[in-house]
Formats: sequence, structure tokens, C-alpha cells
Amino acid sequence: MTNTILLHPTYFPSISHYVAMAQAEALVFEVEDSFQKQTNRNRMYIHNANGMQMLNIPIKHTKVGPGQKFKDVQIEYAFGWQKQHFKSLEAAYRTSPYFEYFEDDIRPVFEKDYKYLLDLNLEIHDIITSCLGVTWTYDKTEEYFKEVPAGITDFRDLANGKKDENQFEPYVQVFDDKNGFLNNLSILDLLFNEGRNAVDYLKNQQLR
Repeated sequence: MTNTILLHPTYFPSISHYVAMAQAEALVFEVEDSFQKQTNRNRMYIHNANGMQMLNIPIKHTKVGPGQKFKDVQIEYAFGWQKQHFKSLEAAYRTSPYFEYFEDDIRPVFEKDYKYLLDLNLEIHDIITSCLGVTWTYDKTEEYFKEVPAGITDFRDLANGKKDENQFEPYVQVFDDKNGFLNNLSILDLLFNEGRNAVDYLKNQQLR
């Protein structure tokens, strides 16, 4: 039976997402769910000189109510978040081994205005897999399943960082001499520190 997983496409996802992807044979992205606030759908976590930093994408608030579909969520650009996020990444990772190597690959994310959060997150998937040197294609859900069909492993909870308790092997981080190792950050932390060695790392980790 094919090892198929179901994931939310999130903003520069956590390492746990990519551990799941690296060990799966087929990937399906959930695109028919309702939007939930305070999840990694629109936030990522990085390691800067002071420790962990959250980068959050502001979204446009509608009067539709709590049932708004994730795929209908629009990004708010009034606060200049793109420039802030890229500056934060530069401050955190400019001295990492691979920041300059991948800088031109990720920069377009912070220069292009995406109307929908989902479109941004799906393009990020394509960019990161290209940086990793892998081809992890995906299908998208056509309806919402509270309980996933047989044969699919449900990893949608990984989008809720508070519920994601996965622990991974330490690797060298820029500020680990000051802050110690910070676990399960955005994939960018692993990519900038390990480059394409990240793929072997991901394949060798265990999910709870």
C-alpha cells in the first residue's frame, strides 16, 4: 500500500512537515478546511540572536465568520510584513553556511504580492523542494474529511505548532552557542545551516 500523507500547506513549514514528506511516497495537501487562527498556516519560527522568533503573516479579516475556508483567506499587505520578514531572516542567518546559496531562491516570496495565503504556501513548497533538490509532487483535497480515508496518514495536526511535540536530533545552528539547540523550527533553519544535507537528515528522523 502506498504511504500517503495528508498535510496542511503552511508558511515555510516546520521541520516535522518535511520529515513526514521525506518518508512518504505520496503527498496530499488539505485545501478544503476552514481557516484556524494561531496556527502555522501563516507563521513560522526561526532562531535569531535572542532565541526563537515568530514571523507572522497578517491576513485580511472578513465578516464571513469562523467558517471561512482557508483557500479564501487573503493576505494583508498594509504593514510591510514582507520586508520585515526578510530582514529578520537576514539578521538570523546571514552568517549561516548556506544563506547566500539559497537567498535568491527564497527572495521572490518577499517581493511578490500573493492575493491568497494558500497560493503563497503552495509556491513555498515548490521553492523549498527545489532548494532541497527533491521532487515531491502533491495532490490537493477535493472535499473536507474530518476522518481521513483508509490508507492515508493524517498529519494535519502538525500545522498546530502547540500540538507538535516531535523532537529531532540536534544539528549546528548559528546561535546554538548562545541559546542552545532550538528544536523543530522552520525548514529554513535546517536549509540555511545544512544545505542539501538536510534531505538525509530528514529521512533519518522519527515522528511521534
